[in-house]
Amino acid sequence: MRHAHIHVTGIVQGVGMRPFVYREAMAHGICGWVLNAGDGVHIEAHALGKALDEFVDALSEHAPAASRVERVEVVGLAPGDWDAANEQGFRIVASQDQTAHTTLISPDIATCDDCLRELFDPADRRFHYPFINCTNCGPRFTIVRSLPYDRAATSMDRFPMCPTCAAEYADPLDRRFHAQPDACFDCGPHITWREADRGVTPAGVDATPAVGSTREASDAVIERCVELLAGGGIVAIKGLGGFHLACDATNERAVCELRRRKRRSNKPLAVMVRGLADVERLCHIDGVERNLLAGSVRPIVLLRRRAAGNDAYGSPELAPSVAHDLPELGVMLPYTPLQHLLLAAAVAHGMHAIVMTSGNLSEEPIETDDALAWEHLVAAGIADALLGNDRAILSRYDDSVVRVVDGDVMLVRRARGYAPQPLSLPALNGTTPCVLACGPQQKATIALTREGTNGEAACFVSQHIGDVENGATFDAWNAARSRLENLFDLAPAALACDMHPSYLSSQWAREQAREHNLPLIEVQHHHAHIASVMAEAIAAGRLAPDARVLGIAFDGTGAGTDGTIWGGEFLIAHLADFERVAHLRTWALPGGAASVHDARRNAFALLSELNLLEHPGAVGLLNSLDEQTRSITATMIERGINSPRTSSMGRLFDAAAAILGICGQATYEGEPAIELEAAAWRALDGEIARFPDNNVGYFASGPSLLDQKALFEALLEGIEAGAPADRLALDFHVSVARSSARIASDICACEGIDTVALSGGVFMNRLLLQLLTRELKSAGLTVLVPHTVPVNDGCIAYGQATVASARLAQIASQ
Repeated sequence: MRHAHIHVTGIVQGVGMRPFVYREAMAHGICGWVLNAGDGVHIEAHALGKALDEFVDALSEHAPAASRVERVEVVGLAPGDWDAANEQGFRIVASQDQTAHTTLISPDIATCDDCLRELFDPADRRFHYPFINCTNCGPRFTIVRSLPYDRAATSMDRFPMCPTCAAEYADPLDRRFHAQPDACFDCGPHITWREADRGVTPAGVDATPAVGSTREASDAVIERCVELLAGGGIVAIKGLGGFHLACDATNERAVCELRRRKRRSNKPLAVMVRGLADVERLCHIDGVERNLLAGSVRPIVLLRRRAAGNDAYGSPELAPSVAHDLPELGVMLPYTPLQHLLLAAAVAHGMHAIVMTSGNLSEEPIETDDALAWEHLVAAGIADALLGNDRAILSRYDDSVVRVVDGDVMLVRRARGYAPQPLSLPALNGTTPCVLACGPQQKATIALTREGTNGEAACFVSQHIGDVENGATFDAWNAARSRLENLFDLAPAALACDMHPSYLSSQWAREQAREHNLPLIEVQHHHAHIASVMAEAIAAGRLAPDARVLGIAFDGTGAGTDGTIWGGEFLIAHLADFERVAHLRTWALPGGAASVHDARRNAFALLSELNLLEHPGAVGLLNSLDEQTRSITATMIERGINSPRTSSMGRLFDAAAAILGICGQATYEGEPAIELEAAAWRALDGEIARFPDNNVGYFASGPSLLDQKALFEALLEGIEAGAPADRLALDFHVSVARSSARIASDICACEGIDTVALSGGVFMNRLLLQLLTRELKSAGLTVLVPHTVPVNDGCIAYGQATVASARLAQIASQ
């Protein structure tokens, strides 16, 4: 007879681990107990030797699908270390909170097939219950208040289970055994419905919401919601991590009205459809994309759109304003029971696609609270009604966004379903303290590190927070930081931030470092980009920890060490430091941010720098600017008035879009460059395999400078010759890719480097990424791109944490 204590760590709470352990114990004849604690799952096991070994193997080999078992530690118990009563039977005992909070909690999980069958089974007692769940699906991180993960530590604590649910919860053979959000119409949360009463109800008087406390009442709420949507209305709908704003995606008037009210004029909108067949009517999908759409996370997947009116697939005609003329469409499938019920009812009304966009005013955090959502979304005139519920959201989470490039999944926005699952950090000599990395200004996340027991380190990267440019978003940033610190007992002993002097998060970090006498590591923006790629590759065993890489960091804005705005950078990078070895030729950016919003001013300044304003091909650009704007812009450039110099590849793409007349002014971040890529895809007919091997070539470069004059001369000559703008957009992409690959090859040959890491928001451009990757691989170079974090600024906090940990380790070893 053997007696052991077993400690299981990883994502082992909120995934049905204790019921799984119970069943395995029964199957292997194990006596003892299992419990949740702050540092994982603990088991006391008493059995014959072979049975115990098989039981331990099963804990990792057959663990629940949503779990991630990182370690199973077995320690023999000495005589007297256990109660003899534990040698009889096996039981789940009450959770303990006497250990450090080092365990991991599962992200929210999409409705499983079993629950979905019950949801639409008229004979089931949870028929049409909008909150059906089990140990295999449902809310997790968005409802947890503290660890260990038990009902009392979630927002379900205010819903005592009815006798029937309690019996399921206590039955080891039931799928809802210890399912913490378990509930039904009799004891659980209910949906609520409230419509705006425009001018009918006296001022200051609000109607009481209707409550779906019974199946009939709940069905009536859903039916009314779908009726309003079918009639062109806009509804704020509460999801797992916040509210969506919804409308009929085939109704152009409704989509345009949503854009007007939300102040989102052109940025593409995501749509939700009921099933994969509906996706295929709208978009091309491959096997990887299919799995993403129908998996347990169910992110928004950016897919290649089918041509409008493709009758072979019975494609519904989406409203033109959903995504305008862009080649991709963001699509997701329902991931909550309520969404399944809504989409089923919508199909019955002839609606096969619903816009589901974040429930907020543009640039504000997504709403999570019903009362505030009513105030900010309905009373403010954005939505016509609110479909809420009485289960509180404790963590704000947007939908994640992903795309597949050359068969590999790339994150665009890391949020629901992915965060805050920890990422690995490279193992370093010596221990490093907990680092709080404060992230960037745009697409902000924060990151906290934790040292493991075997020298490895984990990095908790928060969900996407947004652009930290106002008080509301900074409050959301602070809330995400506090939540990670408190939930996982992380006390920062060092801070990392972007070196930009004006970022709110960086200002906060500097103040905290001074106030608490903490080490502060300021990390250059593009080094953080490349370090994030390196850290992921090292963790995956694709790169040595002490390796040097050539990093190509192409984005819009990043504070450089020389006082200019960087963004077209070639860096020889280690984890702890870097050397800038090449970059785009700089030019003035009159008005700074004003030239970001008005790409024509940026283009004017670039052509002025290149002495190309007199070129006949520039007439269209000049005519798009009035004489006063041209005069003021020229004066600002000449006198250096509020005209920082930039080497930004993002601004270079913006300038090309403006010169070609494709997009001169940005209504959302990156719009000119996005429209430029769309034009290039039109010229290429969407097939990278048909890319022509012509002589569209390189623009001039020296050993450390990419001089874009030849590139823009060719662009202007093409305009003068009457070449189609789409074709010139494609030529532009080809030339940038080939020129970048050539200078990268030269640097790598000179420095003895064989690996190139790509990062930065410009590589959100699928065409450029594919072209440059192909060119680099053809030159015999290994290419690294990120997959666990986005290529855009969503990776910066992870990169900052990596650089800071490496520098602190260097200091500690000296």
